[in-house]
Amino acid sequence: MSSSSSSSSSTFVPKPVQEQLSNGEEFSERYIYKGPDRETVGAHFPVADIQVVDLRKLSYLSPERDEELKKLKSALNSWGCFQAVNHGMSISLMEQTREATKSFFATAKKEKQKYARPEDDIEGYGNDMILSEKQTLDWTDRLYLTIMPIGQRKLQYWPQTPPNFRDVLDEFAKASERIGEEVFKAMAVSLGLDEHCFMEMYGKEPKMYARFNFYPPCPRPDLVLGVKPHADGSALTILLQDKDVEGLQVEKNGQWFRVATIPVALLINVGDQMEIMSNGYFWSPVHRVSTNASNERISVAVFCIPDGESEIEPAGELMDEDRPRLYKTVKNYVDLYFQNYQIGRRPIDAAKI
Repeated sequence: MSSSSSSSSSTFVPKPVQEQLSNGEEFSERYIYKGPDRETVGAHFPVADIQVVDLRKLSYLSPERDEELKKLKSALNSWGCFQAVNHGMSISLMEQTREATKSFFATAKKEKQKYARPEDDIEGYGNDMILSEKQTLDWTDRLYLTIMPIGQRKLQYWPQTPPNFRDVLDEFAKASERIGEEVFKAMAVSLGLDEHCFMEMYGKEPKMYARFNFYPPCPRPDLVLGVKPHADGSALTILLQDKDVEGLQVEKNGQWFRVATIPVALLINVGDQMEIMSNGYFWSPVHRVSTNASNERISVAVFCIPDGESEIEPAGELMDEDRPRLYKTVKNYVDLYFQNYQIGRRPIDAAKI
């Protein structure tokens, strides 16, 4: 093992995985996953039967709305996620976003380092913040950016290579914001709530972050994960998958399943904060990303985060004698999330009654 990569200090900052590979370095043992399900790493799993939901049919004008709302509710109750089609984001924009992502990670090291993440911040280019000496590292390089509200964007981290990156991301952000609002309203209606119920808890100034993920080929896909098991701390996550290479896996009833890639679909999943708001009717799925020995892979995740000043709690109409309140009222859940996630705890457990 490379001595520069295997330091146990909490101030250890790993090089980008892409750089380690290009230098011919041996990967650190800190990338080796040691969780309770480590025997499943690299195994072959069945494909999850995640439902495809047509967002166009969720419109008030659609005669098929009621049936599609039932499908949405079933998907989020059984898997915590669904494949969204007819979502209004153009195929050309999806493809431009994929290509801009690939182009950024293919640029020279010197160019990417212009957008490097500071050691004490999550935003910028790099990889995991190191919060624990025992932290397992993910086999991925990332670019993490605030995309909404527009006034809170830190443009010093927004790449100018490729030249169209900023324009593409701006369009992608606005499309994602619209899709997120549509889904929040549909989720509320599917549970018999006023369509604005979840949007009101989402707050007046919610945030949206985009995480561009690059997974280089890994020499030991039987030992190393692209992203270790976790559930999202968001209210909702919108994922643009690589259209050619699978990697996402989701857990259900103690079993791992592969998530199929549908090039025209966006995978949308519930985060912990929506599990709280729905009083557990919708659940935040544990998922991870496998590595691949021969193919690189990209994805773009958009995290929809409630306003930090908003109090998140189960909707009153979803609590009764048969289903009591399951979660505490929480505020600024993201802080709670990061305190627990990197040390291997499920953050939502701290919010359960």
